[in-house]
Amino acid sequence: MAEYLIQAADYVITIDDARRELRGADILIRDGVIAEVGHGLESSGEVIRATGCIVTPGLVNTHHHLFQTLTRAVPGGQDALLFGWLKTLYPIWARFGPEEMRVSAMIGLAELARSGCTLSADHLYLFPNGARLDDTIEAAVEVGLRFHPTRGAMSIGESAGGLPPDALVEDEKYILGDCIRVIDRFHDPRDGSMCRVGVAPCSPFSVSRDLMRESANLARNQGVMMHTHLAENAEDVTYSLERFGCRPGQYAEDLGWTGPDVWHAHCVKLDGQEIELFSETRTGVAHCPCSNCRLGSGIAPVREMRDRGVRVGLGVDGSASNDSANMMAETRQAMLLQRVSRGADAMSAREALEIATRGGAEVLGRNDCGQISPGKRADIAIWDVSGIESAGSWDPAALVLAGPQEVRDLFVEGRQVVRDGHITTLDLPQVIAQQTRLARRLAERV
Repeated sequence: MAEYLIQAADYVITIDDARRELRGADILIRDGVIAEVGHGLESSGEVIRATGCIVTPGLVNTHHHLFQTLTRAVPGGQDALLFGWLKTLYPIWARFGPEEMRVSAMIGLAELARSGCTLSADHLYLFPNGARLDDTIEAAVEVGLRFHPTRGAMSIGESAGGLPPDALVEDEKYILGDCIRVIDRFHDPRDGSMCRVGVAPCSPFSVSRDLMRESANLARNQGVMMHTHLAENAEDVTYSLERFGCRPGQYAEDLGWTGPDVWHAHCVKLDGQEIELFSETRTGVAHCPCSNCRLGSGIAPVREMRDRGVRVGLGVDGSASNDSANMMAETRQAMLLQRVSRGADAMSAREALEIATRGGAEVLGRNDCGQISPGKRADIAIWDVSGIESAGSWDPAALVLAGPQEVRDLFVEGRQVVRDGHITTLDLPQVIAQQTRLARRLAERV
């Protein structure tokens, strides 16, 4: 493994236990690990000059649907609420196959990397025409990002009162069997793991109670984490009350879906009791501010969650409901929405950055990531603040307020995935051409 010395950064925002911000500091990377942080360090490896730059931990994306990168700005779904949006897009997604899954994942992960993301979860819950979770895992290996894919599922179609079309649902015994297959093949629980697999039934309106319960049992027997959508909007809460006779938080608790090995996406409509439940059980939340805005779902009560000790990370959600996969833009939006709902002092730029880094790593159970500290994994973002975005800034370390939204350099497990703003692991123009061809083919068929 190559050795690197990141030298003379204007600021290193460590987000370590002491929350240190070091001026003019160096970072030594060796064998994929941060070996030393300080001043005047030396190395026989490659020196990366970081003068005029801010260095942060890599950003962590706790919720995505990478396959949706192929269906951005689809007519008919641009102005719809969640359920109507899904109804528009399900028939298009039903035409996907392995190539669509793999190429869209490569584009989505490359976009995340350029925005400073080093670790991403993904929630893949439909598998048409031979597509498998393996397709997205292969894409992550090629791009070089640390990956936490989750084997999602839908088992209740329209004919049984669910939301998805029958053609996109799977048999529940097959779902559970395939979860075991992908865990056995890909899940690596060790520190420094580049791939951990989770179990992730899509949502309360697309799977049965039995599948939710059995998925929780399977995940705990296998020692993996669990993920699903919860309390995303008012429609979601109404569905839960009418169908199950309880609010989403109670539904989750009844089926074993609370605990430190669980994280839920969105949680826009959690009430005070549900927030307290999540705090007491150490259940995590993937906050997706841009997607929540795009679909008109509302503003999640992140300030209340954080104040009560709920673990919160950020997620870009799918690019069909966000139109972008930029983690720095997501970080800024998270800060702004809390200020809109609770006042200008509701969230600082530094707290938002902490949620986007260490906060997300904690939600995903990755205590080996999310901070710049000796012994932690070398997942590091270098941001050039010498350009127009930061010109005139009195506090360059307040990166979320006045700074670039794409990195100059990005390291994942000590490997340089982005250099001078360019992906080093892919022929990106060629992959973009593939993506464009696939999108046009889908549009012609629809």
